[in-house]
Formats: sequence, C-alpha cells, structure tokens
Amino acid sequence: MPKLSIRDLDLNGKTVFMRVDFNVPLAPGGQEITSDKRIRAALPTIQYALEHGCGLILASHLGRPKGKRNPEMSLAPCAVKLAELLGKPVTMASDCIGAGIPKPAPGEVVLLENLRYHNEEEGNDPEFSKQLASLCDVYVNDAFGTAHRAHASTVGMISFVPQAAAGLLMDKELQWLGKATQNPDRPCIAILGGAKVSDKIEVIQNLAKVVDKLLIGGAMAYTFLKARGEATGKSLVEDDKLELAASLMASLGDKLMLPTDHVVAEEFKADAPNEVVTTIPDGKMALDIGPATIAAYEAAVASAKTIIWNGPMGVFEMKPFDKGTMALANAVANAGAVSVVGGGDSEKAIKVAGVSNKITHVSTGGGASLEYLSGIELPGVAALTEK
Repeated sequence: MPKLSIRDLDLNGKTVFMRVDFNVPLAPGGQEITSDKRIRAALPTIQYALEHGCGLILASHLGRPKGKRNPEMSLAPCAVKLAELLGKPVTMASDCIGAGIPKPAPGEVVLLENLRYHNEEEGNDPEFSKQLASLCDVYVNDAFGTAHRAHASTVGMISFVPQAAAGLLMDKELQWLGKATQNPDRPCIAILGGAKVSDKIEVIQNLAKVVDKLLIGGAMAYTFLKARGEATGKSLVEDDKLELAASLMASLGDKLMLPTDHVVAEEFKADAPNEVVTTIPDGKMALDIGPATIAAYEAAVASAKTIIWNGPMGVFEMKPFDKGTMALANAVANAGAVSVVGGGDSEKAIKVAGVSNKITHVSTGGGASLEYLSGIELPGVAALTEK
C-alpha cells in the first residue's frame, strides 16, 4: 500500500520529528566532516518542512557508540554544517530524550544528539520510543539508509504518533526502486556483481521473477562457473555454495548471463601482469570480465528499458582491472533506460566513470536497497501510515 508523504501533511504550527541519515564520515577526532553528501541529501525535505511552517526536530545516529556517550561520534559537527547549508541557526541538543530538549518554534531547527548513545534505540525499547514521540506532533522518516532496521526512531516511536510519513528522499527511493522491481518497462535487466553469491541469494531469487536478463560479474561469477564445471584457478569461489549456484542456474536458464572471458593475474595487486583468457589457468585468478563479456553485456544493456545495477564487475579500485565496471557504467548511462543503481561500490563506480548525472536514481541506502531488491519488506517503510 502507498504510504503517506510529507506532502500529504498539514505541518503549519506543528512540531515535526524527522528521522534523517546524518551518519557522515568524520576525520579522526570526530570534529571534521569529510563528506557532507548525506546532509545535503536531506536538505530538500528539511527545507520543505520549514517552508510549511513547522518547528523541526532532526534525529540521527552516527557510528557505533554502543550505548555510551562518545565525543568522537557527536552530531555537533553536523549541526554546524547544516546551519551553514541552510543559512540559519541550528540548535544542538545535549541529548535525544529528557526535559532539556528545546522545543523549536515554527521555522526553527533542533538537532538531537546521537540516538545510539542509548542502547534503547537499537533495542527498539517502548519507553524510549514513547519519550522520542513525546517531542513531536507528527513524524517524518527521510532516512532510507536505516529503513531496514527496526529501531526506536525508525519503527518503535511511530506507535505513539498520530501520523507518520515518508520524506521526499524516502519517497524518491520507494518510487524508483518500486518501479524497477514491480512494474518495469521491458526489457528489464539486472546487473549483479560483488564477491559472494551468499550476499545476493535473495536478490537473485527475487529479481529472477522480474527481469528478462540477469548479468553476473565480479568474484561471485566464479562460484557459478565452478558449479558448471569450469576451471577457476585461484579465483575467489564459495565452495560451500556450489550446489546453490547450480540450482540457481537450473532455475534461471537462459535468463542468466555469465562471463565467457576473464582478465587474470597471478596476484591481487594493482598493475600485476595480466592476460585475457577463456579458460582460467591454475595459479591465476580472475580480477575482471574480459572484452568479449563486456561486449555481450553492453549489447544486453543497450536493448534494455529498465536497468537495475548492484555490484562491480571486477576489482575496479585497481587498474587495469577496472575496465569491465567502467564499460558497464558508461553503457548503463548511455542506454536511455530507467536506471536504478544501489550499493556503495556501484555508486562509487558511476562517480569514477563521471556518469552519475545520467543515472535515473542512485540509492542512498546500501543495505536497505539490497533488502528491497531482495523482496524483503523494510520495517521503517512498513511502519509508516498508509494513505
């Protein structure tokens, strides 16, 4: 069922509790933000809320403080950065619950201190949830990256508020991931890479019901190839998943595309002497897909109307083993299809390739997008109020 959006709420004069994802990377010492991307991603929803006359309370976790106050995981640097980006003051609260939390007037912003300073947050404790809910009139979740966690600030407190809606970023995630997996324009293809079949079993099984072609790359391809009886040399293989891989190949049939040639080297090292082979020799490992595979995958991508991509085709952080991933990034960008990219490595790949602006939607939630693609209902989405 569709969920309430912040656009459906009357915010004027209300106090809004907004769950954001300010889990930003900090330099050693915890005082300097090294990337403000997640704060910028939340700006449209924050600005929308303020323009519609509410007082705004923002809440997030940062790092893993394990229930203890840790100055190196304080959200205070985020308050400073947000104030700079908004061009207005942001009040930093000393905690996330308790009598000392300031109540923002319409147009004002308060950022609560790290939710995970309290173990009750991850424990989804009802009393802690009730205390969070007591701070507001309505609830908005704009933190898709934490939507797969049933925590107090993503699920528990919603029982104690009258309305709970998705923010603009959450809305966008649900719109594009939903379209790609439930009602895609066809042909629909998925490109899956990464190291382990075991990490992507549910994704493969769920997407197999949706897609017309499933392109496999990265180290996980070699578990499939070994299960098919092909030589894999020193390539990374999950021997305990060979039976599963064989079963997946049998069920997928000609939907599944696997590499037919490989870039191999004797060692896992940048600029290691390498060659292109169709049969991987003993003593060598595959570190990228080869040119024939790239051409076949590019052709599949070029014909697609919907493309879902999660995971690189090889060790793209090390040259010259980045060619497969870079070629696919450019192919996806130039296909003219609806393209949905999820996962940190895939996001990094399209950024390195310089094609981020040609991708329809880049998901902000690695684990959450993977679970969504797996067909798993996300607790933080399920808990929101239905329209």
